[in-house]
Amino acid sequence: MRPDRCRTRARLLWRRRCGDGGFVTAETAVALPALVLLAAMLVWAVLAAAAQLRCVDAARVGARAAARGEADAAGLARAAAPPGAVVLVDPAPDTVRVTVAAPYAMPGRFAEVLAVRLGASAVAAREDTLRGAVRGAEGGAGPWPD
Repeated sequence: MRPDRCRTRARLLWRRRCGDGGFVTAETAVALPALVLLAAMLVWAVLAAAAQLRCVDAARVGARAAARGEADAAGLARAAAPPGAVVLVDPAPDTVRVTVAAPYAMPGRFAEVLAVRLGASAVAAREDTLRGAVRGAEGGAGPWPD
């Protein structure tokens, strides 16, 4: 091969390598905001799951307190619930149902788009009706079942 032809080939290869130098930078500039948005949505999803668990715990606390006959069962459930939660205590003759509902929205501009309603309910047997059924009319335990 002639020396001038080798130089020409080397120049072409050099131009090809240097011509794509900014491609990765432009690709990163386009993909980086999408990755940041995805990370923010994943963090929001984890925080929403934690708020759902707080709703479940608040419903359980309220149901246990209402089953024991405490007067402020709704206040105890509201204290354990996420901010802005609504607590509903529904007593029945032999059970108590506590329902907790709370709104949860993503902070910022996406609050209207990514707003969800979290909720949970728990049922507990009332202890005052259980005590009466176990003691019987005489105040003591009944006969042993056969």
